[in-house]
Amino acid sequence: MEIQIKLHVGNDLVESKEVVERLVWENLNKKLDHYLNKFDKDDAEGIIEIDLEKNKKGLFDGVVKANLDGKSYRFEREDYKNLDDLINHLFDHFKEALSDK
Repeated sequence: MEIQIKLHVGNDLVESKEVVERLVWENLNKKLDHYLNKFDKDDAEGIIEIDLEKNKKGLFDGVVKANLDGKSYRFEREDYKNLDDLINHLFDHFKEALSDK
């Protein structure tokens, strides 16, 4: 399955986009690779969208939306002080959801 990754960062995070991309790929390749393998079929399609922004409190909010072979997932977290922790936490929840299936 070919997975498309769509990353959307708020204006306040444009400078951090490279770091965000690295963290997303690390999570996909190290944390979720085993779980994503079960969707590996010739006709399977996958899209993962990550939306990150800084809120009015100066903290980070994020959403991960995924559609993998017709199955939808959504994880949302708010008010994180550390962007790395937010991204890793979102992918932890994604991993848990994939392990339940």
